[in-house]
Amino acid sequence: MLFKKYITLKKDEEPENSEVKEVAQEQPENNQPAPEPVETVTCKICKKELDKKRVVKNKYVCYECGYYFRVRVKNRIKMVADQGSFEPWEEDLKTGNPLNFPEYEEKVAATQEKTGLNEGVTVGKCTIYGEETVLGVIDARFMMGSMGHVVGEKITRAVERATELKLPVILFCCSGGARMQEGIISLMQMAKTSAAIKRHSDAGLLYVPVLTDPTTGGVTASFAMLGDIILAEPKALIGFAGARVIENTIGQKLPEGFQRAEFQLEHGFVDAIVERDQLKKTLYQILKMHKPRTGYANFDPLHEDDNYEPTELMKERSVKSKPLDAWDKVTAARQMKRLASVDYMDAIFDDFMELHGDRYFRDDPAIVGGIAYLDGQPVTVIGVHKGKDLKDCAHRNYGMPSPEGYRKALRLMKQAEKFGRPIITFVNTSGAYPGTEAEENGQGEAIARNLYEMSGIKVPILCLMIGEGGSGGALALAVGNEVWMMENATYSILSPEGFASILWKDGKRAKEAAGVMKITAQDLKELHVVEDVIPEYGGADEDALVSIANYMKGNMKKFLKAQNGKSGEQLAQERYDRFRIF
Repeated sequence: MLFKKYITLKKDEEPENSEVKEVAQEQPENNQPAPEPVETVTCKICKKELDKKRVVKNKYVCYECGYYFRVRVKNRIKMVADQGSFEPWEEDLKTGNPLNFPEYEEKVAATQEKTGLNEGVTVGKCTIYGEETVLGVIDARFMMGSMGHVVGEKITRAVERATELKLPVILFCCSGGARMQEGIISLMQMAKTSAAIKRHSDAGLLYVPVLTDPTTGGVTASFAMLGDIILAEPKALIGFAGARVIENTIGQKLPEGFQRAEFQLEHGFVDAIVERDQLKKTLYQILKMHKPRTGYANFDPLHEDDNYEPTELMKERSVKSKPLDAWDKVTAARQMKRLASVDYMDAIFDDFMELHGDRYFRDDPAIVGGIAYLDGQPVTVIGVHKGKDLKDCAHRNYGMPSPEGYRKALRLMKQAEKFGRPIITFVNTSGAYPGTEAEENGQGEAIARNLYEMSGIKVPILCLMIGEGGSGGALALAVGNEVWMMENATYSILSPEGFASILWKDGKRAKEAAGVMKITAQDLKELHVVEDVIPEYGGADEDALVSIANYMKGNMKKFLKAQNGKSGEQLAQERYDRFRIF
């Protein structure tokens, strides 16, 4: 005997974009109670029936194909805010009908009745693992999260209040764009919300939008893309004009994956794509790293007595190693097996979070940058990365940055300035990429802009030349208060081959050129181009990494302690004076 039972999901637990299915179960014999029916939902992508409890436990992600269901506002708050900490704001605002659009008020009322929401966005204050923040969540069920005047007003008031309270803002975006029924009044919300975020930013406060599926139209063209750090969920649709608008307007068919989060990451508009089960932890890490601090040496007391001396093995290797001549150092600096910026980042810093993109065109993989801790002190770390093998080298363009790489680096440095974080760069490049696309995208302007802006940045900048320092492409990341150099690194106006070709019309005299160009660390220290020479303890390899990293780390901490008490203007003036003497 079969019986059927309709499953009723709790309104706040039912995933969006799903179908609730009725399930049939066989009646047990001997009149035993029937087992509880399995509540199911159907995935939009793989079409499989899923156990609702498993979907909820999996943060509303399909456990068969990985599809991300849209999340209702109460569930989103449960997922990221500490239990019971959310305090809603601005719940009494009423939606009007500014254009007297036919049946609009009835549509709003029906949506309010269906969703239990007063409008498309919910704002308020909460804590995330104890860190206080203002939180906003747009719910797609309310007229596709479209931005009407109340949505814009609630977001603006929340940002203004956050500015008054000196709190960060996290805003989950999910919207089809402007609300058509409100016409030009909806358009005005783009300017209003953006202006509020500008004032919040000018107050030195953190804003993190999280882009979910979909984030489009006027929301993308305003508050969704104005974050200090922009996060996205996997495969979220993110774009200004949607596929239907593009195809209907200009007849252009879009390729697979166009405007998805991964596309936006590759093209420089998103800092990171974060899996939903890691989102709360990631937001907490970002909030913690951006807490106000005084000074540049907020080190964990547990690390104050750490030993930064080289290992005995490295001391022995260093004594036995033979000094290299200039050409030997050119060769050593070019070795693929040479320790890379990412090796030092991993060995020296804790909790490194890579941030991507220049916000204009692309994410250049030749530049790796982000935020991390130096024994408890938040820092911004940027490095040129040549690659670890041939495939990686090709992906990273052999460490030759493009304009978008320099612009990414500058974006991260300006972000560091805003939040009072010291900047540490690791430079290893044969030079800026000389290809046609680099010229088309403004290579010279990008390098010049870095020199211009770095000269005036009002936080300490420490630059380390760890391999090749090739011409302006290297200098664009080396305008520091101090510049240090590995003992077998090089730093020059151009390659010895280029020098010999230009001056002597004979590139085969490169070895001779290396000897007269004064490109070694020892030469450059005598010329006061660098302040310190970093020992390599017999070779920059994995065995030496611990000792080299310890030397760097100990001296970085000394450098930052020496900057404590200096104003931003003083730091910029000292940097100006450093280069003014040449």
